[in-house]
Amino acid sequence: MLGIISVAGQSGKKQLTIIAKTLFMALPKIQLIDMTNNTNREFEPPSDLLHHYLTTDDGRRLHIAECGSGPTLIFIHGWPEFWKSWLPLVNRLKTRYRCLMPCLYGFGLSDKPATLRDDVDASFHAQDIALIMDTFCDQPATLIGHDVGGYVLQALGTHHRSMGLDINGLIFFNCPTSSVGTGWVEGGHVNEIWYQSFHLTELAEKLVGYNRETTALYIRHFLDHWCANKGCFAPIFEELVDNFTASGALRGGFSWYNSNNEKRLQTLNGLHPPPDRKITLPSAVLWGRHDPILKSDWAEFLDNHFEIMTVEFAEHAGHFVHVEEPETAAHFIEKTIRQWQE
Repeated sequence: MLGIISVAGQSGKKQLTIIAKTLFMALPKIQLIDMTNNTNREFEPPSDLLHHYLTTDDGRRLHIAECGSGPTLIFIHGWPEFWKSWLPLVNRLKTRYRCLMPCLYGFGLSDKPATLRDDVDASFHAQDIALIMDTFCDQPATLIGHDVGGYVLQALGTHHRSMGLDINGLIFFNCPTSSVGTGWVEGGHVNEIWYQSFHLTELAEKLVGYNRETTALYIRHFLDHWCANKGCFAPIFEELVDNFTASGALRGGFSWYNSNNEKRLQTLNGLHPPPDRKITLPSAVLWGRHDPILKSDWAEFLDNHFEIMTVEFAEHAGHFVHVEEPETAAHFIEKTIRQWQE
């Protein structure tokens, strides 16, 4: 594969020729996993699946998938994901819980920004989740988040009272906090976070989105590298690529990194202290023991941020606990909710 992209210079006269192959050859050399196997039924859509679209006050359209019945669980995904990555977990819970799976703004079937934005941070997405709760929930809900969703849950946990939200508790699959501080760059971990800076550039969307092959190669790199259970995304890999080749989809995900960058830099430099007040909602984390990007050792910082926190580890999972160990994750959710009710 060899792709050439021409990018206009500031003068509009000069052009910089980018060889797409160069970046992707520079990615860490890892064994690529076969993503063509789609026989796994973990991601089979439930028979009662519904799709809703909700329009925000500023005219953005949000997508929410729904299935099941019972107490409400709201699942908030990360990058590079969309609503369907929750299905291995939801298919185990839908007979006992009502499951809402929104696509965050900029992701999946929700609207995408026209340009790279710098204001779609955790607080922004928290307002969208609050709107979803106001619209679809007449009883308290339990919120479940991963990756980007973990930051959104912390924003909701911090401000739920002022937002008028009735939340049973927060459940995280891995939970980054500002207390990690310089741990993001120490011990060679800086080599793991290169993409967070790359996503800030105009080049990122042009190069990753040059064609379907470059998009697939880029997404596959992170699924391969971040998963301990290799190939677990194979049944929906082509759908993931479809999502991120849609118009504006890469920009939507990259806007999260652009919006979070100032806080990220403060954290990397140890300048983002723990909050003055801890989150008081009951909270629990199931952390993938082998997560290479959000290290399980960072669970030691959770007490700086939460009054009530339970921590367990998924011993055979990496970054995507809900996909790599869905049975363990479902058991953790049900056990945690029962404990909160005692």
